[in-house]
Amino acid sequence: MLPNPHSFLERIFRHLAADNISVEQFELDHLCYRVKTIEDYLKYKKTLELRGDLLTESLIGGRPIATFKLKEPFVFQSRKIELLELPAPKPGRFYPEGYEHVEFVIDKSLDAFQQEYSHLDFDTKGKNKKVNPDLRLAYDGCSVKFHLYNLEYVIRHLD
Repeated sequence: MLPNPHSFLERIFRHLAADNISVEQFELDHLCYRVKTIEDYLKYKKTLELRGDLLTESLIGGRPIATFKLKEPFVFQSRKIELLELPAPKPGRFYPEGYEHVEFVIDKSLDAFQQEYSHLDFDTKGKNKKVNPDLRLAYDGCSVKFHLYNLEYVIRHLD
């Protein structure tokens, strides 16, 4: 049902390598898959409920976002990616269908990480979020977020 994320992840890792960001020691927390319509969201959600456990479905930014722990994780290189985030589209906004971002759990403060890569233009609007703040790098058609806790931990303990 979902396309294999291998080419998407290769593209992400090429961008990170081009920016000289080493992520080998960081957990690749989850993938985000965008859909075009609420009908697509409901269809994918129903199918994903057969492939994994729904950890949460929350209203964020005026639309539902579901997070699944997959029974069969995606495998990329030596990484197992167990979580998939499925956001419904925001009303009045168009998103192309496909993988949109990945998130890494870093082992230092956001300020220290940003300082280490001060040559990069991070989007810092998520830095002041109350729960699991993040830094974001936008690339052509995809993005990478860096935060302090993995999504499953946030869902179970901080949300």
